[in-house]
Amino acid sequence: TLSFDRMFVQVCLYFYCKCLWRCLKFVVRKLTGRCELQRICYNIKPGASRTMKIAETSLRGSKNKLLQTSVGVHLDAIEKTIDDIMELKKINPDINPQLGVSLQACLLQIVGYRNLIAEVEKLRREPYDSENPQHEELLLKLWKCLKPDSPLEARISKQWCEIGFQGDDPKTDFRGMGLLGLYNLLYFAEWDSAVAQQVLSDSLQPKYREVTKEELSKISKAEWEKKKFDKAIGYSFAIVGINITDLAYNLLVSGALKTHFYNVAPEAPTLSHFQQTFCYLMHEFHKFWIEEDPLDIMEFNRVREKFHKRILKQLQNPDMALCPHFAASESLVNI
Repeated sequence: TLSFDRMFVQVCLYFYCKCLWRCLKFVVRKLTGRCELQRICYNIKPGASRTMKIAETSLRGSKNKLLQTSVGVHLDAIEKTIDDIMELKKINPDINPQLGVSLQACLLQIVGYRNLIAEVEKLRREPYDSENPQHEELLLKLWKCLKPDSPLEARISKQWCEIGFQGDDPKTDFRGMGLLGLYNLLYFAEWDSAVAQQVLSDSLQPKYREVTKEELSKISKAEWEKKKFDKAIGYSFAIVGINITDLAYNLLVSGALKTHFYNVAPEAPTLSHFQQTFCYLMHEFHKFWIEEDPLDIMEFNRVREKFHKRILKQLQNPDMALCPHFAASESLVNI
Protein backbone atom coordinates (compact mmCIF):
# COMPACT_ATOMS: atom_id res chain seq x y z
CA THR A 1 0.00 0.00 0.00
CA LEU A 2 2.06 2.91 1.31
CA SER A 3 5.38 1.30 0.34
CA PHE A 4 3.93 0.36 -3.07
CA ASP A 5 2.75 3.94 -3.65
CA ARG A 6 6.19 5.24 -2.69
CA MET A 7 7.88 2.78 -5.02
CA PHE A 8 5.49 3.71 -7.85
CA VAL A 9 6.26 7.42 -7.38
CA GLN A 10 10.02 6.72 -7.38
CA VAL A 11 9.74 4.69 -10.61
CA CYS A 12 7.71 7.46 -12.26
CA LEU A 13 10.24 10.07 -11.14
CA TYR A 14 13.12 7.96 -12.47
CA PHE A 15 11.59 7.61 -15.94
CA TYR A 16 10.46 11.23 -15.96
CA CYS A 17 13.96 12.49 -15.08
CA LYS A 18 15.61 10.13 -17.56
CA CYS A 19 13.31 11.20 -20.42
CA LEU A 20 13.57 14.84 -19.41
CA TRP A 21 17.39 14.65 -19.33
CA ARG A 22 17.54 13.09 -22.78
CA CYS A 23 15.13 15.67 -24.17
CA LEU A 24 17.21 18.43 -22.60
CA LYS A 25 20.40 17.03 -24.16
CA PHE A 26 18.67 16.88 -27.55
CA VAL A 27 17.51 20.50 -27.27
CA VAL A 28 20.93 21.74 -26.14
CA ARG A 29 22.61 19.91 -29.03
CA LYS A 30 20.22 21.51 -31.52
CA LEU A 31 20.77 24.97 -30.02
CA THR A 32 24.57 24.78 -29.73
CA GLY A 33 25.32 22.48 -32.64
CA ARG A 34 27.56 20.44 -30.32
CA CYS A 35 27.17 17.04 -28.66
CA GLU A 36 27.78 16.54 -24.93
CA LEU A 37 31.38 15.40 -25.49
CA GLN A 38 32.13 18.55 -27.47
CA ARG A 39 30.60 20.80 -24.83
CA ILE A 40 32.65 19.15 -22.08
CA CYS A 41 35.91 19.29 -24.03
CA TYR A 42 35.43 22.89 -25.16
CA ASN A 43 33.98 24.36 -21.95
CA ILE A 44 35.99 22.64 -19.21
CA LYS A 45 39.74 23.10 -18.80
CA PRO A 46 41.98 20.02 -19.07
CA GLY A 47 42.46 18.05 -15.88
CA ALA A 48 40.40 16.04 -13.42
CA SER A 49 37.15 17.99 -13.90
CA ARG A 50 37.11 17.35 -17.63
CA THR A 51 38.34 13.74 -17.56
CA MET A 52 35.99 12.63 -14.78
CA LYS A 53 32.99 14.32 -16.41
CA ILE A 54 33.78 12.57 -19.70
CA ALA A 55 34.37 9.21 -17.98
CA GLU A 56 31.49 9.16 -15.49
CA THR A 57 28.83 11.34 -17.12
CA SER A 58 29.22 11.12 -20.86
CA LEU A 59 30.78 7.71 -21.56
CA ARG A 60 29.81 5.33 -18.74
CA GLY A 61 26.38 6.95 -18.44
CA SER A 62 25.64 6.62 -22.15
CA LYS A 63 23.07 4.15 -23.50
CA ASN A 64 25.39 3.46 -26.47
CA LYS A 65 27.58 0.36 -26.01
CA LEU A 66 30.55 1.85 -27.91
CA LEU A 67 30.67 4.82 -25.56
CA GLN A 68 30.15 2.68 -22.45
CA THR A 69 33.03 0.31 -23.31
CA SER A 70 35.42 3.00 -24.55
CA VAL A 71 36.75 3.57 -21.01
CA GLY A 72 37.86 -0.08 -20.83
CA VAL A 73 39.78 -0.42 -24.09
CA HIS A 74 43.49 -1.26 -24.39
CA LEU A 75 45.92 1.65 -24.75
CA ASP A 76 46.73 0.56 -28.31
CA ALA A 77 43.05 0.72 -29.28
CA ILE A 78 42.43 4.30 -28.12
CA GLU A 79 43.04 5.96 -31.50
CA LYS A 80 40.60 3.65 -33.27
CA THR A 81 38.07 4.16 -30.47
CA ILE A 82 38.31 7.94 -30.94
CA ASP A 83 37.70 7.52 -34.68
CA ASP A 84 34.67 5.33 -33.97
CA ILE A 85 33.25 7.87 -31.51
CA MET A 86 33.74 10.72 -34.00
CA GLU A 87 31.96 8.68 -36.67
CA LEU A 88 29.14 7.75 -34.29
CA LYS A 89 28.63 11.39 -33.30
CA LYS A 90 28.90 12.48 -36.98
CA ILE A 91 31.74 14.87 -36.15
CA ASN A 92 34.16 15.78 -38.94
CA PRO A 93 37.72 15.53 -37.50
CA ASP A 94 39.01 18.01 -40.09
CA ILE A 95 36.54 20.65 -38.90
CA ASN A 96 36.80 19.70 -35.19
CA PRO A 97 40.41 18.48 -34.72
CA GLN A 98 40.50 19.69 -31.10
CA LEU A 99 37.85 17.20 -29.99
CA GLY A 100 39.87 14.16 -31.08
CA VAL A 101 43.00 15.44 -29.32
CA SER A 102 41.12 16.23 -26.09
CA LEU A 103 39.26 12.91 -26.08
CA GLN A 104 42.48 11.01 -26.66
CA ALA A 105 44.17 12.74 -23.70
CA CYS A 106 41.19 11.93 -21.44
CA LEU A 107 40.99 8.28 -22.52
CA LEU A 108 44.75 7.89 -22.03
CA GLN A 109 44.33 9.10 -18.44
CA ILE A 110 41.31 6.87 -17.76
CA VAL A 111 42.83 3.70 -19.25
CA GLY A 112 46.27 4.54 -17.85
CA TYR A 113 44.88 4.82 -14.31
CA ARG A 114 43.35 1.35 -14.62
CA ASN A 115 46.65 -0.06 -15.92
CA LEU A 116 48.57 1.66 -13.12
CA ILE A 117 46.40 -0.09 -10.51
CA ALA A 118 47.26 -3.44 -12.15
CA GLU A 119 51.00 -2.64 -12.19
CA VAL A 120 51.03 -1.49 -8.56
CA GLU A 121 48.99 -4.52 -7.51
CA LYS A 122 51.47 -6.86 -9.22
CA LEU A 123 54.38 -5.33 -7.28
CA ARG A 124 52.42 -5.48 -4.02
CA ARG A 125 51.69 -9.17 -4.52
CA GLU A 126 55.31 -10.09 -5.31
CA PRO A 127 57.00 -11.07 -2.03
CA TYR A 128 60.56 -10.08 -1.23
CA ASP A 129 62.83 -13.04 -1.94
CA SER A 130 66.27 -13.02 -0.33
CA GLU A 131 67.31 -15.73 -2.81
CA ASN A 132 66.61 -13.37 -5.72
CA PRO A 133 69.80 -11.42 -6.62
CA GLN A 134 67.78 -8.52 -8.05
CA HIS A 135 65.77 -8.11 -4.86
CA GLU A 136 68.95 -8.21 -2.78
CA GLU A 137 70.60 -5.66 -5.04
CA LEU A 138 67.69 -3.23 -4.57
CA LEU A 139 67.80 -3.65 -0.80
CA LEU A 140 71.55 -3.02 -0.60
CA LYS A 141 71.13 -0.01 -2.88
CA LEU A 142 68.59 1.40 -0.43
CA TRP A 143 71.18 1.21 2.35
CA LYS A 144 73.83 2.94 0.21
CA CYS A 145 71.43 5.76 -0.69
CA LEU A 146 70.37 6.41 2.89
CA LYS A 147 73.73 5.73 4.60
CA PRO A 148 76.39 6.59 1.98
CA ASP A 149 79.09 7.10 4.60
CA SER A 150 78.37 3.96 6.65
CA PRO A 151 79.20 0.65 4.93
CA LEU A 152 76.93 -2.26 5.79
CA GLU A 153 79.04 -4.74 7.76
CA ALA A 154 76.92 -7.79 6.93
CA ARG A 155 73.71 -8.63 5.08
CA ILE A 156 72.14 -9.84 8.34
CA SER A 157 72.91 -7.03 10.73
CA LYS A 158 71.43 -4.87 13.47
CA GLN A 159 72.53 -1.91 11.34
CA TRP A 160 69.24 -2.19 9.43
CA CYS A 161 67.55 -0.72 12.50
CA GLU A 162 69.43 2.53 11.77
CA ILE A 163 67.18 3.14 8.76
CA GLY A 164 64.05 2.00 10.54
CA PHE A 165 63.68 -1.74 9.98
CA GLN A 166 62.53 -3.82 12.93
CA GLY A 167 65.21 -6.49 13.05
CA ASP A 168 68.46 -7.65 11.53
CA ASP A 169 66.85 -8.83 8.27
CA PRO A 170 64.49 -6.40 6.47
CA LYS A 171 62.88 -9.12 4.32
CA THR A 172 60.31 -9.86 7.04
CA ASP A 173 59.16 -6.21 7.09
CA PHE A 174 58.14 -6.26 3.42
CA ARG A 175 55.48 -8.93 3.89
CA GLY A 176 52.54 -6.52 3.92
CA MET A 177 53.39 -4.55 0.77
CA GLY A 178 55.77 -6.90 -1.02
CA LEU A 179 58.22 -5.37 -3.49
CA LEU A 180 56.09 -2.22 -3.72
CA GLY A 181 57.33 -1.11 -0.29
CA LEU A 182 60.98 -1.56 -1.33
CA TYR A 183 60.44 0.14 -4.70
CA ASN A 184 58.88 3.18 -3.02
CA LEU A 185 61.53 3.52 -0.32
CA LEU A 186 64.32 3.24 -2.89
CA TYR A 187 62.65 5.77 -5.19
CA PHE A 188 62.34 8.23 -2.30
CA ALA A 189 65.98 7.69 -1.30
CA GLU A 190 67.20 8.18 -4.90
CA TRP A 191 64.80 10.71 -6.42
CA ASP A 192 64.44 12.99 -3.38
CA SER A 193 67.63 12.04 -1.54
CA ALA A 194 68.08 15.30 0.41
CA VAL A 195 64.54 15.18 1.81
CA ALA A 196 64.73 11.43 2.46
CA GLN A 197 67.96 11.76 4.44
CA GLN A 198 66.55 14.71 6.40
CA VAL A 199 63.39 12.75 7.27
CA LEU A 200 65.52 9.77 8.28
CA SER A 201 67.73 11.98 10.45
CA ASP A 202 64.72 13.61 12.11
CA SER A 203 63.10 10.23 12.77
CA LEU A 204 66.22 9.20 14.69
CA GLN A 205 66.23 12.39 16.77
CA PRO A 206 63.48 12.09 19.40
CA LYS A 207 61.89 15.39 20.37
CA TYR A 208 61.05 16.02 24.02
CA ARG A 209 58.27 18.16 25.35
CA GLU A 210 59.05 21.23 27.41
CA VAL A 211 57.49 21.30 30.87
CA THR A 212 54.71 23.88 31.33
CA LYS A 213 53.62 25.63 34.52
CA GLU A 214 50.30 23.82 34.46
CA GLU A 215 51.99 20.43 34.18
CA LEU A 216 54.51 21.31 36.90
CA SER A 217 51.67 22.08 39.27
CA LYS A 218 50.36 18.54 38.88
CA ILE A 219 53.59 16.55 39.23
CA SER A 220 57.01 17.14 40.75
CA LYS A 221 59.86 18.31 38.52
CA ALA A 222 61.76 15.07 39.21
CA GLU A 223 58.78 13.04 38.01
CA TRP A 224 58.46 15.23 34.91
CA GLU A 225 62.16 14.82 34.06
CA LYS A 226 61.66 11.07 34.08
CA LYS A 227 58.35 11.33 32.24
CA LYS A 228 59.54 13.61 29.45
CA PHE A 229 62.28 11.17 28.48
CA ASP A 230 59.55 8.56 28.04
CA LYS A 231 57.87 10.82 25.51
CA ALA A 232 60.28 10.43 22.63
CA ILE A 233 58.39 10.70 19.35
CA GLY A 234 60.94 9.41 16.87
CA TYR A 235 59.73 6.65 14.56
CA SER A 236 61.06 3.84 12.39
CA PHE A 237 61.70 5.38 8.96
CA ALA A 238 61.46 2.20 6.84
CA ILE A 239 58.43 0.81 8.69
CA VAL A 240 56.60 4.13 8.34
CA GLY A 241 57.58 4.17 4.64
CA ILE A 242 55.97 0.75 4.14
CA ASN A 243 52.90 1.96 6.04
CA ILE A 244 52.63 5.10 3.88
CA THR A 245 52.98 2.83 0.83
CA ASP A 246 49.85 1.06 2.08
CA LEU A 247 48.11 4.42 2.42
CA ALA A 248 49.11 5.45 -1.12
CA TYR A 249 48.00 2.06 -2.46
CA ASN A 250 44.54 2.41 -0.87
CA LEU A 251 44.16 5.94 -2.22
CA LEU A 252 44.98 4.61 -5.69
CA VAL A 253 42.69 1.57 -5.62
CA SER A 254 39.75 3.49 -4.13
CA GLY A 255 39.96 5.99 -7.00
CA ALA A 256 40.75 8.92 -4.68
CA LEU A 257 44.01 9.62 -6.54
CA LYS A 258 42.21 10.15 -9.85
CA THR A 259 41.86 13.85 -9.01
CA HIS A 260 45.59 14.21 -8.46
CA PHE A 261 46.79 12.08 -11.40
CA TYR A 262 44.36 13.59 -13.90
CA ASN A 263 45.71 17.03 -12.90
CA VAL A 264 49.43 16.21 -13.06
CA ALA A 265 49.69 13.55 -15.78
CA PRO A 266 48.89 14.97 -19.25
CA GLU A 267 48.31 11.44 -20.56
CA ALA A 268 48.53 8.00 -18.93
CA PRO A 269 49.72 8.11 -15.28
CA THR A 270 52.73 5.85 -14.72
CA LEU A 271 54.45 4.06 -11.85
CA SER A 272 56.77 7.09 -11.55
CA HIS A 273 53.75 9.31 -10.88
CA PHE A 274 52.68 6.92 -8.11
CA GLN A 275 56.18 6.88 -6.59
CA GLN A 276 56.43 10.67 -6.74
CA THR A 277 53.12 10.82 -4.90
CA PHE A 278 54.56 8.45 -2.27
CA CYS A 279 57.53 10.81 -1.81
CA TYR A 280 55.13 13.70 -1.29
CA LEU A 281 53.07 11.70 1.23
CA MET A 282 56.19 10.69 3.16
CA HIS A 283 57.35 14.28 3.44
CA GLU A 284 53.88 15.57 4.35
CA PHE A 285 53.30 12.80 6.90
CA HIS A 286 56.63 13.62 8.55
CA LYS A 287 55.62 17.28 8.94
CA PHE A 288 52.14 16.24 10.12
CA TRP A 289 53.65 13.89 12.72
CA ILE A 290 55.73 16.73 14.16
CA GLU A 291 52.71 19.07 14.18
CA GLU A 292 50.56 16.48 15.97
CA ASP A 293 53.27 16.05 18.63
CA PRO A 294 52.15 12.55 19.74
CA LEU A 295 53.08 11.23 23.15
CA ASP A 296 54.73 8.12 21.73
CA ILE A 297 54.76 5.69 18.78
CA MET A 298 51.61 4.04 20.16
CA GLU A 299 49.71 7.00 18.72
CA PHE A 300 50.86 6.19 15.20
CA ASN A 301 47.54 4.72 14.01
CA ARG A 302 45.60 7.74 15.28
CA VAL A 303 47.93 10.19 13.55
CA ARG A 304 47.95 8.14 10.35
CA GLU A 305 44.15 7.99 10.22
CA LYS A 306 43.89 11.74 10.78
CA PHE A 307 46.48 12.33 8.03
CA HIS A 308 44.59 9.97 5.70
CA LYS A 309 41.35 11.93 6.22
CA ARG A 310 43.13 15.21 5.51
CA ILE A 311 44.52 13.90 2.21
CA LEU A 312 41.10 12.51 1.22
CA LYS A 313 39.52 15.89 1.90
CA GLN A 314 42.13 17.62 -0.26
CA LEU A 315 41.50 15.17 -3.10
CA GLN A 316 37.78 16.04 -3.13
CA ASN A 317 38.77 19.32 -4.74
CA PRO A 318 38.69 18.65 -8.52
CA ASP A 319 41.54 21.13 -9.07
CA MET A 320 43.78 19.46 -6.48
CA ALA A 321 47.30 18.39 -7.41
CA LEU A 322 49.05 17.02 -4.31
CA CYS A 323 52.51 17.70 -5.68
CA PRO A 324 52.23 20.19 -8.58
CA HIS A 325 55.99 20.82 -8.55
CA PHE A 326 56.62 17.46 -10.26
CA ALA A 327 57.86 17.76 -13.83
CA ALA A 328 54.80 15.85 -15.08
CA SER A 329 52.50 18.74 -14.27
CA GLU A 330 54.51 21.10 -16.48
CA SER A 331 53.29 19.17 -19.53
CA LEU A 332 49.62 19.64 -18.68
CA VAL A 333 48.82 22.09 -21.47
CA ASN A 334 45.43 23.04 -22.80
CA ILE A 335 44.71 20.00 -24.93
